[in-house]
Amino acid sequence: MRREGLGKNKRAAPLAAPAAPFRLDENRLTLRVHVQPGARQTGWAGRHGEAFRLRISARAVDGQANAACVAFLAAAAGVSRARVVLVQGARSREKLFRIEGASPKRVQSLLEACSL
Repeated sequence: MRREGLGKNKRAAPLAAPAAPFRLDENRLTLRVHVQPGARQTGWAGRHGEAFRLRISARAVDGQANAACVAFLAAAAGVSRARVVLVQGARSREKLFRIEGASPKRVQSLLEACSL
């Protein structure tokens, strides 16, 4: 029986490029965020894989950390909390947020702050 695999002359398929931690469409910003609840201070902490790392002082109890994330992102983007939506990851550390209506200038400063 012959085994399939990488022989001398075969090459491995190239790895896919990592997904960007954000996507910007017209008036909508989508952010992939890795949340660390229960931190001493709330703020950006660089990158975590394919996401921005956000430390939140609120605990992950009864949605407090999610509400704190929404409030922090709304303040950073200069929009109301109603314009920040948790799209995916309500019970996970990996979350996807959508921010609508932020000005291009605020989006640029937000992305610069996320990237550290």
